Amino acid sequence: MAELTGPRRAAKSGNGKYLVVFVHGYGADGNDLIGLADPLAEHLPDVVFHAPNAPQRCTGNPMGFQWFPIPWLDGSSEQEAAEGMAVAATLLNDWLDETMQAEGVDAAHTMLVGFSQGTMMSLHIGPRRPEPLAGIVGFSGRLLAPETLAAEAVSRMPILLVHGDADEVVPPQSLPEAADALTKLGYEVYTHISKGMGHGIAPDGLQVALHFILQQWP
Repeated sequence: MAELTGPRRAAKSGNGKYLVVFVHGYGADGNDLIGLADPLAEHLPDVVFHAPNAPQRCTGNPMGFQWFPIPWLDGSSEQEAAEGMAVAATLLNDWLDETMQAEGVDAAHTMLVGFSQGTMMSLHIGPRRPEPLAGIVGFSGRLLAPETLAAEAVSRMPILLVHGDADEVVPPQSLPEAADALTKLGYEVYTHISKGMGHGIAPDGLQVALHFILQQWP
């Protein structure tokens, strides 16, 4: 198994036909998002939920993990950030391949749900995977290096972007910037703004995400 570990929640029905992978943010871990499985499972009984921990201990919060360092938060260099993201992308892709195989679920029945840095990772690896995933939900994140995605994207899937209009960590403008770039590359993009919400996941945003997931799977 690839070098990522994290919590798993079995399908409520006992029959896992679908897979949702939560990709956590900077300084957190899989436990930070796996709790979302509880309200979602009531409506998605055939979904298995996973929430892998990022591969590096977080420089800014040693109790948590990071997918890659963030220069303006931890003093790392742009090169260190780029190299860290490349390593994390390989590990997450390998882990995803092995987890899908272990769960008996194909790409068309697999969804990435990212938060903050986890959204950045999801928007990075999803379009570059050889087989399209069912979709990507990105909370409070941004699309990194859209200029490289144009040359490297190999698969298309619907994408939902959700952001709080009072986000103090990742500017709300990141949502329309990402949506515009992805739409120009041929992606079907849906967006939702949570009014008065800071850097987090509001109930209305989670409800929109649930509706989006249900739309992708029969």
